Amino acid sequence: MAKLFTSAKVGAYNLTHRVVLAPMTRVRTIQPGDIPSPIMADFYGQRASKGGLLVIEAASISIQARSYLGAASIYHDGQHEGWKAIADAVHAKGGHAFLQLIHGGRQSHVEVTGGAHPVAPSEVPFDGVALTKDGFVPASPHRALEIDEIAGIVEDFRRAAERAKKAGFDGVELHAANGYLVDQFIQDGTNKRTDAYGGPVENRVRFLRESLEALISVYGADRVGVRISPSGEWGGISDSDPQATFSYVAKVLDSYKIAYLHVIEPRIKGDDTLHEGQAVVAASYLRPHFSGPIIAAGGFDRDGAIATVEKGDANLIAFGRHFSSNPDLPYRLEHDLPLTPYVRAAFWGGDEKNYSDFPAYSGQNKDDSLQDVVDAEAV
Repeated sequence: MAKLFTSAKVGAYNLTHRVVLAPMTRVRTIQPGDIPSPIMADFYGQRASKGGLLVIEAASISIQARSYLGAASIYHDGQHEGWKAIADAVHAKGGHAFLQLIHGGRQSHVEVTGGAHPVAPSEVPFDGVALTKDGFVPASPHRALEIDEIAGIVEDFRRAAERAKKAGFDGVELHAANGYLVDQFIQDGTNKRTDAYGGPVENRVRFLRESLEALISVYGADRVGVRISPSGEWGGISDSDPQATFSYVAKVLDSYKIAYLHVIEPRIKGDDTLHEGQAVVAASYLRPHFSGPIIAAGGFDRDGAIATVEKGDANLIAFGRHFSSNPDLPYRLEHDLPLTPYVRAAFWGGDEKNYSDFPAYSGQNKDDSLQDVVDAEAV
């Protein structure tokens, strides 16, 4: 059996396989007050498996932190029942659920921030977009954070973790990738500060450290993960020496003994184009600097996932696109069963169509006795 389908220990939890659900912003929080909708609980419950790990989509930690209208948020107590339903749905299948926490930073618009200007480490020209009632529109002009505002955002991360824990999530993941606020602080293309949060890499990771420590204060280090995207281009992000920067980031994160490091391979370009088949680069050069479990994400197929884990560049592989249309993806991958094609048009908003209505494997073109196993695992 390929190592991808064997057990692994991740932080406080023992997993039965190494196929992880990647966090995907699906814009299904369609109820007033950004309350998670029932179809979201259906979606995650369908994709849970006994001993599997699901990283639930990025939840904004405040109104100001939002980037996309209809995306998940966890900034007020009225959202509790919606989030609890999602955690309960995963646990009912024997799975583990980590909730990803995010501040969008400059990737936002005044229509989704409650009228406040988007914030960033520095004012740097940006031609990105945000999702409003009018669809994707150019992001609003952003402003640089005052140094005395940063502690308030760190506190927002802590409070969001408390809400996640109360809702029953097994852990949280800090979103430090894809050009959102934490990533904007890390990379020198967006961080031009000259105070304690800018300049040398030791200062640029200060906000990462403080946000991470806030989450650890709630959950403990072995129930907190961090996601990064070295050399990623999404969100107009850049760094003059990404390998040196993120090698340092990996060393810093290793010192906290967190549950895992989640690495997005630079195969997803700024226009969301997927470049499959490229070598695993980021996880490979970060491996010597991080002693805990590494989750690699970004454009993996079955063969690539198996090879990456066998080589040791990563311990687990996260899937997004293929998991969106195959609720039983770990089972299908293990048994080399056909995959249902994903529907890109349904990625960003909608209802249950092409979201929570994808069936588990039906046994077509394979031995129908396999379906008995699928049904048994779904109980």
